[in-house]
Amino acid sequence: MTRRPVLWLIAANLAVLLAVVIRYPHLMLSPGSLGTGHAALNGDCFACHEPWRGAVAARCTTCHALADIGLRTTEGEPIASGRLKRGFHDLLIEQDCATCHTAHRVPLPTRRSPESFSHARLRPDARADCARCHVAPTDQMHRNADTDCSQCHAADRWSPASFEHDDFFVLDRRHDKACDICHVGNDHSTYTCYGCHAHTERRIRNEHLEEGIRDFEDCAACHPDAREEHARRPSRTPPDVD
Repeated sequence: MTRRPVLWLIAANLAVLLAVVIRYPHLMLSPGSLGTGHAALNGDCFACHEPWRGAVAARCTTCHALADIGLRTTEGEPIASGRLKRGFHDLLIEQDCATCHTAHRVPLPTRRSPESFSHARLRPDARADCARCHVAPTDQMHRNADTDCSQCHAADRWSPASFEHDDFFVLDRRHDKACDICHVGNDHSTYTCYGCHAHTERRIRNEHLEEGIRDFEDCAACHPDAREEHARRPSRTPPDVD
């Protein structure tokens, strides 16, 4: 066989291969079928992919409204959740859906595995405003708290928190009050027990001096809860004689 027919044969095979790739790209390039949520797009590669570029965010957003992702389907039906009160995808610094998501059951072998969500991907103003996306906890400790979650929680995970209130003072039913009664201005780095009618500064001072207790500014150091019998009494000293 001469050289010219060989070249023609090679060219013909390449042309057929190129035609198959263009006409049936999913048979040549797809790593497998799509997941349940995108099953209707099986075989329609260009619904998500652009030639030579792969999956692009602009094609994802033709079906998915950024603010609704995770909250509503593409038809606008609510998705049962409880963790988020609004979407966050419109708050991302970069709109690159394939960074975290893959529509295929098996990701492309040429692409790294999808990454987990990180708050570092959000715009700075969104990172500092947890209540913008998250439903506030309704337990006793958080019910009246402000929205500066970073005082106790890290952005990479909610639990464990750096603070457990019962380690310092037990919030029983008599102390189920707004946080700023004890933490003035919602500054949790300090507290006072002089915020209600039963704990006036003058009354507390007189009662402690009668017991010979002079160091009574750090109430929780001796009182782990509201029960008097649980008080850790310091050594007593006789009161000064005027």
